[in-house]
Amino acid sequence: MKRKIWTCMLFLLLLIQSQIVTATESTTKAAPVNPSLLDSLRQGGYILFVRHGEATVGEDQPNLVFSDCSTQRNLSEKGIRQASLFGETLRSLQIPIQSPVLSSPFCRTKVTAEFAFGEENVQVDHFWIKIYNLSGVVTIEEQESTLAALTSVLEKVPTSGTNKVIIDHSFPQGVGLGEIPNLGTVVVKPRGHGNGYEIVDRITLAELLSLR
Repeated sequence: MKRKIWTCMLFLLLLIQSQIVTATESTTKAAPVNPSLLDSLRQGGYILFVRHGEATVGEDQPNLVFSDCSTQRNLSEKGIRQASLFGETLRSLQIPIQSPVLSSPFCRTKVTAEFAFGEENVQVDHFWIKIYNLSGVVTIEEQESTLAALTSVLEKVPTSGTNKVIIDHSFPQGVGLGEIPNLGTVVVKPRGHGNGYEIVDRITLAELLSLR
């Protein structure tokens, strides 16, 4: 009898804990976005640094060829849906985007950009491979050089009335713009040449979709 009671109590505790975790995750994923930020984005002047959508399990091959997607991790079906929803949401929110959208040459970043904004509106820039490389083995000098180059890009103000979008990879924890979830957006405010930039906000895909 006592064993049954303890079993029931353990089950209830696990159930309550699971509900708490689920509630916490829901709150984290769909926290409200500051309305004033949304209004500012509609006026333009920001850079949206976005991580690619969910990719398939696996690793990029050592002999990776950018033009051969079979040598890389690629978007999963969920990742493709995420990319489409991301682009649709920005359009529905009337957030103006500067064309072309920039992407690293990896298939998962390029395809994310294409599903979100259309293939004709995407420009591949090999500079963004440097961000991917930060998650590998790099020297302190290489890291500092990459971050300095990143600053020179993120401090440039986009075309008047638009926001610049960059589809790339996450950073290592505590480096650059930090860790970014799939289709998460780091909202950056450029301060102009030589003046650096400001990280204004971080928006998850769930938070962005909640605005629709």
